[in-house]
Order: sequence, then structure tokens, then C-alpha cells
Amino acid sequence: GMELGADDYLTKPFTRADLLGAIAIRLEKQVAIDRQSEKKLDDLRSSITLSLPHELRTPLNGILGFSELLLEECEVLEPQEVREMAEGINKSGKRLLRLIQNFLLYAELELIATDPQRLKMLDNNATVFPTNGITTLITQRAKQANREADLKLDLHPCTVKIAETKLWKIVEELVDNAFKFSLDGTLVYVTSRVVNNAFTLSVIDQGRGMTAAQIAEVGAYKQFERKLYEQQGSGLGLIIAKRLAQLHGGELKIQSQPGESTTVQVILPGS
Repeated sequence: GMELGADDYLTKPFTRADLLGAIAIRLEKQVAIDRQSEKKLDDLRSSITLSLPHELRTPLNGILGFSELLLEECEVLEPQEVREMAEGINKSGKRLLRLIQNFLLYAELELIATDPQRLKMLDNNATVFPTNGITTLITQRAKQANREADLKLDLHPCTVKIAETKLWKIVEELVDNAFKFSLDGTLVYVTSRVVNNAFTLSVIDQGRGMTAAQIAEVGAYKQFERKLYEQQGSGLGLIIAKRLAQLHGGELKIQSQPGESTTVQVILPGS
């Protein structure tokens, strides 16, 4: 009965008091589960309320501010000034686009997690790693952060059971985080290994790190120490990488020492 899904059982013979006691214990457990679920919902609502409006307003303010200046002063602005404002609009637009794309992707992943048929379809994909696109992505992210000299690559070829677009997204989010939360002049390592037919991608930075409590609380729209640090991001990137790994039969692990380093590992089935 327990194996088929029962929460508890009674052996015969049992008394009325035994039955009532078992029911009372089960009801207490359910109340505790409901409270825990409600707390998670409250935490998610709080995280969305704190992070999402700011992340939406910041790029919008950049787009509106620069475009209004161009409209009002286009006749007196120097070409270089126009170029700088256009670059600002472009940068803000890309940031807003990525936020929207991540929001939609996260919602899609949560839907896939509840659909057995779509989950099964994920098993049919495979990628020969590293692809030229993924290698280029990593080097471009280092260049955009002006940290080309800080990047160290050590990628071993193998076949991974995941579509290239999904693996591309995992790499993008982890590499971006590594550069975002570490200082110029500190190394960022991106390595891959295959052990016992399991593919492991590791991204290691020497940044501010995370506490054990923060690692345990990693989730969508979750940001840490926003009052101390200027952050760009909704907290979606890491949880998207984690969900992608889980949906493909893998996992994401984080090891970190505050103020020293952070290692994020994505482990996926090899092929």
C-alpha cells in the first residue's frame, strides 16, 4: 500500500483511538506541507516584487532617456554623441529582450516538467561538444566583459544528450554569471570532463562567492545582497540552467567560499 502511494497504514486489529490518532497525525503533516508551500509562494512573490520591476525599469529608462535626448537635441548633437546614445539604446534594448526571453523560457520549462510526453522528447537530442557556436559564445562573453585575458578554456570533446540550443543556454548563463560576479584581473575557468559516461561542465570564478544558505535558496527571481552590490539580472539565469539540467536527467551543483571562489557544475548524461 505504501509503495502504491499511501501516506500511512494501520495493521488489524486497530481501535477507534488508533484510527483517529493516525488521521490526526496525517492532518498535522498536511498542515505542515501546506504551510511550507505557502511560504515558498510568499518568498517567490516577494522576490518578483523586489527584482522584476527594477529589472524592467532600468533598461526602459535607458531607452527612453537616450531617445528623448536624440529627439530634442538631434540638430545640435555631434555625430559621436549620437553614436554613443544609439549604443546606449541598443544595449538597454538587448538587456530588456534577454529578460523577456528568460521569463518566457522559464515558464516553458516549468510546463515541460509537468508534461511526460514533452519530457520524453528531450531524450532524443544529442550534441557533439564543444561546438564552434558554444566556443565562440564563451569567447564573445569574455570580450564583451573586457576580460579576454581572464578566460581559461579546457574543453574535452564528447557527445552530450541535450540539444545544442539548450546546452548553449546553460553555458551562456553560467559564463555570464562568472564574469558578472568577479573582478577584472581574476581568472574564469571553463572546463569539461567525461567520467563514467557523465559529462561535467565546470565554470569557476574567483569572485565574491555565496554562502551555504544562499546556495540553498537559489531560485527564480532570487537576488542576494542587492543593497551591497549593483546587480543586473532577475535571478532567472541560474535557475534556468538548473532546470534545463534536471529536465535532461542531470543536475547542477554549486560549491562556493564567500569572498574567494565559486564553482558551478552542470552534470549531464553522455551518449
